[in-house]
Order: sequence, then C-alpha cells, then structure tokens
Amino acid sequence: MKINKNIAISDSGFLLNPATGESFSLNSMGIKVLKLMNEGKDYLEIEKLITNEFDVSNSTFDKDYNDFIGLLQQNHLVETESTKA
Repeated sequence: MKINKNIAISDSGFLLNPATGESFSLNSMGIKVLKLMNEGKDYLEIEKLITNEFDVSNSTFDKDYNDFIGLLQQNHLVETESTKA
C-alpha cells in the first residue's frame, strides 16, 4: 500500500488531495508510517520500527495502525494492490 501519486505531502505532515481540495494534518507517527509504507515496508517491519521509536505497545500500535489505514482508505489517500492499474 502506498500513498496515491496525486497526494501532496509536506515534511511537516500536511497532506493535500488536489482532486477534492481536502487537506489533512498528520502527527509525527503518522508521517513516519506513511514514509515507511512508501518505502515498501510491510506491517511487521513498520510495527517493529514504530514501537521502538515511539515507545508504544504492540497492541496500541495495532489498533492505531488499523484506524489510520482505514482513514487513509476512506479518504482515498492510498492505493492498494487491487486499485493499481
């Protein structure tokens, strides 16, 4: 899963969907998760890196990650394997 190519992302975590005009702000953990996703890291790699860097439990990460991915998908900010042409 990667961020859609048309989504603009600033280093400060501001996302802009030019197609809809919607904008979103991410915290530092959200920024890191998106960067890792775009690098092609899988869930387990992301979990390990985030839980170590942000001192968060695996169960908390799991819940937050799933909520985050759901929001990204709901707002059409990411492309999944099934949505790629």
